[in-house]
This record gives sequence, C-alpha cells and structure tokens, in this order.
Amino acid sequence: MSVLTSPPTSSGPGEKISRRRPWRVKAAGVIAAALAVTTAVASPAPAADNPYERGPDPTTASIEASRGSFATSTTTVSRLAVSGFGGGTIYYPTSTTAGTFGAISIAPGFTATQSSIAWLGPRLASQGFVVFTIDTLTTSDQPDSRGRQLLASLDYLTQQSSVRSRIDSSRLGVVGHSMGGGGTLEAARSRPSLQAAVPLTGWNLTKNWSTVSVPTLVVGAEADTIAPVATHSIPFYTSLPSTLDKAYLELRGASHFAPNTSNTTIAKYTLSWLKRFIDNDTRYEQFLCPIPGTSLSISDYRGTCPHHG
Repeated sequence: MSVLTSPPTSSGPGEKISRRRPWRVKAAGVIAAALAVTTAVASPAPAADNPYERGPDPTTASIEASRGSFATSTTTVSRLAVSGFGGGTIYYPTSTTAGTFGAISIAPGFTATQSSIAWLGPRLASQGFVVFTIDTLTTSDQPDSRGRQLLASLDYLTQQSSVRSRIDSSRLGVVGHSMGGGGTLEAARSRPSLQAAVPLTGWNLTKNWSTVSVPTLVVGAEADTIAPVATHSIPFYTSLPSTLDKAYLELRGASHFAPNTSNTTIAKYTLSWLKRFIDNDTRYEQFLCPIPGTSLSISDYRGTCPHHG
C-alpha cells in the first residue's frame, strides 16, 4: 500500500522531519490489538472459588422454600434389584448442565418405611443434591443395621444406579430419623470419608460417639418422649469431639415424629449443613454461624463456630 512506502516530507527550511512515521503507529496499533485479543483468548477463565457450588446465592427465603431452583425427577429402586438394604426412591436434579452433585441417603425409623421421610427427597434434590430415601431390610432393624444399610445404599447409588454419572462419589452424606438417626451416627463412625451426617430425633443405646470425624448436625425435639433429648440427642452431641464441626438443634415443643412431616426448621438447617460440608459451600455458613438464637421454633442451639471443614 502507498501509505507504507511514502517517505516523510518537510514543509520548509528549518522544520524537523518527524520520526513518528504514521504507518508505523497504525501498524503498531493493529499488532497491539491483535496481541490483546490473542491474550484474552489464550488466558483461561478464572476458576470459581468453589467448583462444587450449585444453585444461586442462598437467602433465608430460599433455604426455607419448599422447593429450590432445580427441577427434579425420580426413579424407583426395587428391593429385589439391590442387596444390603430394602430399595427406595432416588430424587435428582433433572438437568446435568450444573455438573455432578453430592449425594445423600436417608433412612427411616423403627417400624417405618421410606414414605415417612419422603418429603425431604424432592426438597433437598431441588437444591442440588441426589437424594436416596431408602427402605430397610425389615422395619424392625436396629441402628447398627440401619447404618450398614445407609452405606450399602450409597455404594449402590454411586456404583450401580441409573444416576451414578450425575454423582460426585467423593461428596456423600447420611441422614436418618429415630433408629435411622442412630444409624446415621453408626454410618459416620464406620466411614470417615463421609462429608456430613444429620441424625433427626435419633435413637441409639450407644451414647459415646467420640471417634466420629464426620461433621454432624444433631437434631432433637424438646417434647420427645421416645428418644428424649436428655438421654439421646444431647449425649450424642456432647460426646462428639470438641474439635469436630458439630451442632445441636432442638425443636421447640416438637415430638419424636417431627421429621415425619414437612418441617421448615429441619429443612433449612439440614440443607445448610449439607451444603456447607458436602459441597463445601461457604455461602451457607451465614445460616449456621454465628450460632442461631432461640426462637418460636428453636428451644436450644449449640455448635462449634466458625467452621473449619
């Protein structure tokens, strides 16, 4: 092009010839722009602070809602198709665009079936978890057996189930009601690799859980006459190591069967605990620390804050 070959000119005697050649300035600008584009394309996007975060930033309204931001689907697992537990129902986020999810198995209590804790399935799944509400081998199975069955159900979920590709097998937790809650503690003690445990009005003849290393939220009910907090949930909590991320939530005026129907207080703190420790989602720390105060729904709350897990 002529602009690249035309020599500089002087307009008269004594005028200095400019050494800033217009074509070089333009070329330098084009090169700089090209380099900027190349650099922008080549530089990797900054990684998220936590790759396991799922769903929008939480609010009090979102953790109290009956459904979260994920649409969910279900699949039924026949007891004839599994071993080590009694089958159940898997609730899971329908879309896979968010990536893999943490997974939770939930066990019912003495004489009960999965229907007694079914409300928690879609509620937790819609917040970004794969949730397995299970039946036990028999409705009279004791806590130690229920603990083994919770672990067997997690193994099935991550290794054989139709949704196994949706699950991050390193991010697992257990929840249970009554003897299922006692089983939750048994499972946590047996498998330290679990990320979270939540016994709901748990029942277990064992009171010492000093070897548990899994972050544990113990939920008791103030008016529980079947597993009174003074002889079950409180000793469970106090026996857990002082160095452990742990909390004790007591439901004001509630009975042993509070976890069998939709309960906002149980749901919001269970969700926050599972998010905080299974997903390492510190956005939920605000609902757990500082320690929540007593209220119309909470008669006692204790915990170790700040959390370090």
